[in-house]
Amino acid sequence: MAERPAIAITAGEPAGIGPELVAMVAVRHRERRWPARLVVFGDRDVLAARAQRIGAPAKFVPFDAVASGPADDAVEIWHEPVAVPVLPGSPDAANAAAVIGMLTHAADACATGAIEALVTAPVQKSVLLDAGFAFTGHTEFFALRAQVPRVVMLLVGGGLRVALVTTHLPLSAVPAAITREGVEGTIGILAAALIRDFGIPAPRIAVCGLNPHAGEGGHLGREDVEAIAPAIEAARRDGIDVAGPIPADTVFVPAVAQRYDAIVAMYHDQGLPALKAASFGGGINVTLGLPFIRTSVDHGTALDLAADASKARTADPGSLYAALDLAVDLAARRR
Repeated sequence: MAERPAIAITAGEPAGIGPELVAMVAVRHRERRWPARLVVFGDRDVLAARAQRIGAPAKFVPFDAVASGPADDAVEIWHEPVAVPVLPGSPDAANAAAVIGMLTHAADACATGAIEALVTAPVQKSVLLDAGFAFTGHTEFFALRAQVPRVVMLLVGGGLRVALVTTHLPLSAVPAAITREGVEGTIGILAAALIRDFGIPAPRIAVCGLNPHAGEGGHLGREDVEAIAPAIEAARRDGIDVAGPIPADTVFVPAVAQRYDAIVAMYHDQGLPALKAASFGGGINVTLGLPFIRTSVDHGTALDLAADASKARTADPGSLYAALDLAVDLAARRR
């Protein structure tokens, strides 16, 4: 095994802030050097141009599959060429295949063991969909690529860990997606990850109800009674310390949330607002249940910032730094 873990970073939407953030990572790597081999999946010319545009003295070298990584503080590039020139702030569907290619190749490199962890910059889902790709998000894409039946989106930041039973669904589709199997599977995957990856030997988990007041005993919806509560009981029988269903407007009160190592929310905008209010700019998205480590930023492509030719507003790399820090830590823990 190589002395330093190899960590992949996908540059995300070429017209978004991803390439800028990667340039900032490369500069910081020269200054403080992450204890890892950093391999960026993206277009080398786009990355170089964006680094120059923001005045970042980034040091990039071509990826070498044979070598164990550069001896100095350079960041390697696994070249994923775009199809048409990139205009910052204006995504082009013609480059969607290049984005899918970088995600595919990075996931496959992780599957072979050549890469030990994957960190993703944001993509523009609407552009991928417009180009004909059935893409609902990184989480679902990597689950399909790795052929695993269930993964869990976990957000970490602001002193909270929040896992989701459902991810990128319209709100109208959420109730039907809340099943006993889904809730129980989420709790199980989360508990195993807290033990293995976060070093918590006996994790305490809280589970949100779906409906106001956790369904008010079935008077405000049956999901809490018929799906969530039985899943919690099954998890307890498996030896997991889990409480709930607890109303979301109660469990995220700081005095309550601090009693638990993680909280399971039923849907995207039930759990994420509380976490992002506490951590935006430093939050981390972690995909649990994959055969490899995957972390990500907690924000989108910020096309307005990418389009700002004056660079009066510069993208904040804090979330990407945090995602990379966690990926390196998790890779070291799994060694």
